[in-house]
Amino acid sequence: MLKPRSPEQHEFDHVVDFLNHQLRADSTWPINSEYPTALTPSNIHNMSIIEEGGSILSHALIKPIITKTPYAIYKIGAIGSVVTDPSHRQQGLSTLNMQNCLAKATAQDCDLLMLWTDKTEFYQKFGFELAGFEQTYVIDKPLPTRSENIRIVKGTQVDPQALLKLYSQHSVASVRTLDEVQQYLKIPNANVYTAWSNTNQLLAYAVDGKGADLQTFIHEWAGQIDALLDIVSHVVKTENQPYHLMVPQHAKNLRKVLDDLQVFSHRGFLAMIRIHNFEAIATKVKKAFRAEGYDQIVLEKQHGQIVFGYGQDLYTLDEEADLAKILFGPATIDEMTFIKPETRKVLAAILPLPLWVWGWDSI
Repeated sequence: MLKPRSPEQHEFDHVVDFLNHQLRADSTWPINSEYPTALTPSNIHNMSIIEEGGSILSHALIKPIITKTPYAIYKIGAIGSVVTDPSHRQQGLSTLNMQNCLAKATAQDCDLLMLWTDKTEFYQKFGFELAGFEQTYVIDKPLPTRSENIRIVKGTQVDPQALLKLYSQHSVASVRTLDEVQQYLKIPNANVYTAWSNTNQLLAYAVDGKGADLQTFIHEWAGQIDALLDIVSHVVKTENQPYHLMVPQHAKNLRKVLDDLQVFSHRGFLAMIRIHNFEAIATKVKKAFRAEGYDQIVLEKQHGQIVFGYGQDLYTLDEEADLAKILFGPATIDEMTFIKPETRKVLAAILPLPLWVWGWDSI
């Protein structure tokens, strides 16, 4: 019987060759250059392969990401590069690799798991559900100039420490090292735009394109709103095509500016999300409510059901997937008219919790 396992170090290049053939047959760059912190020998213990006779038949991987938010720090297991050779599909190999990734997530104390895919039905079998918020603004013409005397530069010859300093100002972001930023700057086909003051201070940056997946999508940005929007306007004008600016729900100031400018947008999901460690998540949610003065929040499992509410006003859910939509969106407490108004008011003070993964971190 075929079983999943982690590759040996000497098999890393073989794994990359398999993924190049399966996922990037038309690319001129290797897939591991798109995902330098996930598809790397240092993360080989988090890869899962099934091979037979020296040939790799199927692959998946998980990359733990520590993400800080105003209320909690989460350990997120990002899953990607799930693929089986076409001649060996419909044999349950991807299922075996996914089960192996889930086991690795448990061993490494992941709170949540995330993945990005259009094959939603397959991953729903593992408890994933489309959840979270992603607001995408479609900017099809230059915006009014907002900053004076700034210089916009396209290119990766920029101090990674300066980028990291701006990035670290985000209230919701993964914990990155300087080395990781340096690696991200080498991702092929990705464009980095920076805005500088007349005293050579970095005001904002924006990144579009990540390998084959995020072309014309500005998926990574930080800095002053005015400078950022001038970057976006510059990109739309110089590239002469519409661009998509991906914005988290909690970026209220930026969203207000864009909404006031009547920029068209559409709301999507952050990812497919699975609550992997219910007890850890429940503890962090209750801690978030207590930080705001609500000390009677209930979130626990009883007799196979999830019980939640405040004080004596309690409600039940059958699936953790439904809880993910309540905790992180897109469900909103105001829509849940079956909950008493006073309890809705308490829950809405915290929920949905802010959650986001920036484009450079996605796999």
